[in-house]
Amino acid sequence: MSTQLSTPTDRQSAEALARSKGEPQWLVDLRGEAAELAGTLEWPKPEKIRIDRWNLTAVGNYEQGQAAASVGELPSVVTELVAEGTESLIVQQNSTIAWKQVSAELAAKGVIFTDLETACKEHADLVQPYLFKAIDKGDNKLTALHAALWNGGVFVYVPRNVEVELPLQAILYNNKSEAAFAPHILIVAESNSKVTYVDYVVSEPGTTTEPFVHHSVVEVFVKSGAHVRFGSIHHMADNGVDLTLRRSIIENDGRMEWVIGDLNDGNTLSDTTSHLKGNGSNSDAKVITIGQNDQKMSLTTQAVHFGRSSESDMVTRAVMKDSATAIINGITKIEKGATKANGVQTEKVLMLSPKARGDANPILLIDEDDVKAGHAASVGQVNPEQVYYLMSRGITKQDAERLIIYGFLAPVVSEIPIDAVREQLQRLLERKLEG
Repeated sequence: MSTQLSTPTDRQSAEALARSKGEPQWLVDLRGEAAELAGTLEWPKPEKIRIDRWNLTAVGNYEQGQAAASVGELPSVVTELVAEGTESLIVQQNSTIAWKQVSAELAAKGVIFTDLETACKEHADLVQPYLFKAIDKGDNKLTALHAALWNGGVFVYVPRNVEVELPLQAILYNNKSEAAFAPHILIVAESNSKVTYVDYVVSEPGTTTEPFVHHSVVEVFVKSGAHVRFGSIHHMADNGVDLTLRRSIIENDGRMEWVIGDLNDGNTLSDTTSHLKGNGSNSDAKVITIGQNDQKMSLTTQAVHFGRSSESDMVTRAVMKDSATAIINGITKIEKGATKANGVQTEKVLMLSPKARGDANPILLIDEDDVKAGHAASVGQVNPEQVYYLMSRGITKQDAERLIIYGFLAPVVSEIPIDAVREQLQRLLERKLEG
């Protein structure tokens, strides 16, 4: 029997929690308004997946944790993910920040890399104009609940003309089912700046024994001529539900790159959307997932074109095992006035079991004539001719199938911007594929 944990969604409780953490009044008000909305709105209704049948109320309760004295004090699930040479790192344990550091060189350049709760207090002039502006807290019950209850999180601010050479890294993990785990990621890249941000969202093995919900929102603002690379790997236990919404707003000649690894063992709702507001704006999104056992996943990637000569490219690769189900939606929307826009998308699903289900749904919504748009989608099994060819070269059938699967996933894996992250992704893929 699943455990339904209490959810403080009323205004009084949300505001009291915010005040107890010393949050500024504007944030107290925002949380209170969102809590009221959460009681009146419905859960999102993704295509062909009934997430309202999932255990969505086990969001836990806020717990104040203790900061670690060094990275070495953190559990192995964290330390093994820290890339060698990392100078800027944030670690969130359950509801609060356990560790953070930023290189002195970046700080001297005006780069801000801190937890979002601290940023709301110390950099309100930079946070308030952007928080819940890419995603409206009143969109649905999920966005409202998150606005009322988010905790920890990450804030990145890169000043105009500043390039951050080394990636910024965050590790967000939970090790207690009853503790709230709801980070909010906010990135602001000013004009002609450049930054790479990579995070892991994981649960510590053997510690989350009861059902839990991770609800997260990512907001990225790419100003004129800026370039943001965002990499994220999610790998949580099978008794967890992952609800993650990502949005970017891209201005003139800005470029946004998404690399997403949705490798959870439990049910997953993942929605990654780029709004190409500016002329010449560009978005590139690559998503990879592996489904196993009876998990259910709704994976949506979207590009909405407003700017002239804007370009988007979306690639999703999914491997489905056992009785897993994945509904994969690619949506390219070109608004009226977005002349010369070009939107391309590809969704491919590789089925490893007759009981698995994978739906690839390419969707083009075009309201302008002078544009280019294309899509490709396929659902199929491992090609027996390819297996036969490799076996004829002395490779076992099992190894041949594994090589084909890795080749199928390679277009996304190769795009991970940090060697250590890419290697960890490979290990996760091997584990899920081998069961």
